[in-house]
Amino acid sequence: MRLALGSYEGAVHSATDALTSARATERIFAHDATFWSGNEERQRSVANRLGWLDVASTMRGHVAELRDFAERVRSDGFADAVLLGMGGSSLAPDVLRRSFGARPGWPRLHVLDTTDPATINGVVRAIDPARTLVFVSSKSGTTLEPNCLFGYFFDLVRKAKGDSAGDSFVAVTDPGTPLADLTRVHGFRQMFENPPDIGGRYSALSYFGLAPAAAIGIDVARLLDRGIAAASVARAGGEALELGAALGALAVVGRNKVTFVVAPPVDLFGLWVEQLIAESTGKLGRGIVPIAGEPPGTIDRYGADRVFVQLRVAGSTPPEHDALIAAAIGAGHPAIVIDLADAFDLGSEFFRWEFAIAVAGQVLGINPFDEPNVQESKDNTNRMLREFEASGQLDVAGVDGAPQPVVFDAPGHVSDQPLDQAVSGLLERLRAGDYFAITAYVPSTEATDAAFGDMRGVVRDATAAATTLGYGPRFLHSTGQLHKGGPATGLFVQLVDDTGDELSIPGQPFGFGKLIRAQAAGDFASLEERGRRVIRVRLEEV
Repeated sequence: MRLALGSYEGAVHSATDALTSARATERIFAHDATFWSGNEERQRSVANRLGWLDVASTMRGHVAELRDFAERVRSDGFADAVLLGMGGSSLAPDVLRRSFGARPGWPRLHVLDTTDPATINGVVRAIDPARTLVFVSSKSGTTLEPNCLFGYFFDLVRKAKGDSAGDSFVAVTDPGTPLADLTRVHGFRQMFENPPDIGGRYSALSYFGLAPAAAIGIDVARLLDRGIAAASVARAGGEALELGAALGALAVVGRNKVTFVVAPPVDLFGLWVEQLIAESTGKLGRGIVPIAGEPPGTIDRYGADRVFVQLRVAGSTPPEHDALIAAAIGAGHPAIVIDLADAFDLGSEFFRWEFAIAVAGQVLGINPFDEPNVQESKDNTNRMLREFEASGQLDVAGVDGAPQPVVFDAPGHVSDQPLDQAVSGLLERLRAGDYFAITAYVPSTEATDAAFGDMRGVVRDATAAATTLGYGPRFLHSTGQLHKGGPATGLFVQLVDDTGDELSIPGQPFGFGKLIRAQAAGDFASLEERGRRVIRVRLEEV
């Protein structure tokens, strides 16, 4: 790891020295919850979330179990695997899927962390339910999205396999959860009982990341060995502490937009680290804003709130990435460069960043292991669904049959401005240090990715503001915490579309279309209640 800190070198060194004087590394590895200070309630919360420090070594002892599970999956002829999960339960498997690619002779992995009907239908069309292994991943076992998706997929597989449907299902959950009970009721193939003292976003090297990885043929032993090595280096007071000190100290002085430039094949890493940073630090009006997937621009279009982080991969780093980082350093932006040998070094990076963000949380004076504002949107969603059950009406998507986009400037209130004026008006409220966030409750496709990328580039080039993109409802379990609990520096454009024909959820009075509409409306209401600058746009097409 190489740091180019420029004029911020003194501030970072002071933070590092303070952490060293406080015996940070020793106390963290001793599971000393008082390192993050706070009252007894906070310390109890922290103490129950430090299992990630040792999980790579613990899981190394379960490699034979994971390999045996994977070989049985392959020998039983499963062609595909579908993971149903949200946030920490889905992001690490998605990164590993993308980084290692499809492996001959092993199932292809599809990650479903959405309630969008078109996306669900797309996965269903791509698989043979009789030859598909389904992971149901949820720490609490009560998360709404995977529970609804489970009902849908169990019904689908049962139609193909009859009474043996349970043999196509695998659960990953904490001990004693409702999901654990469900595995026995339905005769699941296997349940992986995860250590309960690990929060979702810190679970990459636990069963949540490793069981799906093993099922698609990834050598989890090599992945864990890299993680164990990273933990050993961190225990000696190495780079992970320095990285956390740098991120925390830079955020304190206003460099809080951490911009990731990541080489293939690990380019999806930004999606995982986005949740880790945003959900861990975005609270009490403070926070580090991760910028992942933003299209590159000329260096004069980046504001003085940026920190650049480059992940290079031997033999596959695009020259334009190196050029951007060189230009950033030349322009006085702080930069951090990390070299990876190959995709297995994700094991190292998972641990390095978990440790660093835990340290950055201490520098910022927050508890990096809770997510106090995530519940707000969930509560609003549940309220709207209850209203639907009572009235049979859920008018949250906009004006049906509208010939053009419809803009809402408050829940239930249609703006009198056309779209271009509404967006321009929002951007006019932008201040130095703000960020522009697209929250899109639409299918994630190559076309939408490209369109939103273009939008982000235009806004960044016009305003020098950092930009983010989150697909709903996935980001509610990720950057949603930062949006509500972090600094009030976000400008939000929420996009929703027509979800098409309803897709029923077995056992529920609502379908997936109603659910994602309620989630979008609940999120919009939460932002409004928090006084965030937000508009909502109902699109006919995206």
